[in-house]
Amino acid sequence: MSKNLKRIILFIIIATGISLSFIYREQINPAGIQSWIESAGHAAPVLFICIYILSTILFLPGSLLTLLGGALFGPVWGTLYNLTGATAGAMISFLISRYLASGWIEKKAAGKTQQLIKGVESEGWRFVAFTRLVPIFPFNLLNYALGLTKISFSQYSFASFIFMFPGALAYTYIGYIGKEAATGGEDLIKKAMLAIALLAVVIFIPRIINKIRKVNMLSIEDLKSHIDNKMEILLLDVRKSADFNGEQGHIKQAKLIPLEELPQRITELESAKNKHIITICRTDKRSSEAAKILSNLGFENVQVARMGMTDWNKHNYPLATSNNTSE
Repeated sequence: MSKNLKRIILFIIIATGISLSFIYREQINPAGIQSWIESAGHAAPVLFICIYILSTILFLPGSLLTLLGGALFGPVWGTLYNLTGATAGAMISFLISRYLASGWIEKKAAGKTQQLIKGVESEGWRFVAFTRLVPIFPFNLLNYALGLTKISFSQYSFASFIFMFPGALAYTYIGYIGKEAATGGEDLIKKAMLAIALLAVVIFIPRIINKIRKVNMLSIEDLKSHIDNKMEILLLDVRKSADFNGEQGHIKQAKLIPLEELPQRITELESAKNKHIITICRTDKRSSEAAKILSNLGFENVQVARMGMTDWNKHNYPLATSNNTSE
């Protein structure tokens, strides 16, 4: 059987499963699922995790199962089983998407779509972490979408497991409290207050993360255009001196101040406080940190060169002919 035929068969199976899950979604009986799991005895956790994995792959609502996990297994084991099922389902969805379409997307993506994918790839696990903490996109859809990028499977899996934990804990505990209330458990007020506190933390975390993460990115193509048009910018290279003069080289207009030295040498940039400053490094990790430092010190017009010198060299843009550092 050819590889393309295997992909077609897998696509038909997954597409059929997702279609049926949408058609019969209203007929899902939570009480029936709960009874089925409870009747499984010692195998109940395994059955629950398998159901959660299948639900994630087929776009069934995970929130219902998360609450059910709390009600069935309590806040500790329920959180573990919920997190295991959600992560495993996300990993399988990611691999399915990568197997089916990542090569095709790489060939066909262009323009803004390609820039979006590159932007996601440049952040790697940080993007995964952000989207797990801040549910901008639907969870099930995001799992498949990220499989179309070049984010490594290990980074995706680890970040998903770690950064889904706060939400899993909060909603599992709410499910546990619901069962306690229904069965007349003790200390309901204390438990309810803890549930509210956990939920408040989950709601508040995204605001903090969004504020920390908010960095203004500039594409390498736009940076090259700024330089060609002789726009008044300060290009700040924040790599170490060895990297600045190393294999990747540096841009002629760049001023070198390594990230580690930036707080001590900030006075060198005082005259450029009202200028357009663009930070650059090998990719955009160090340059993002530099941009945050500058923003916190009152520099208002700061951008980060997305994918830095890696993307600059990929486009074969000119480098400085001399290895003298610009300081």
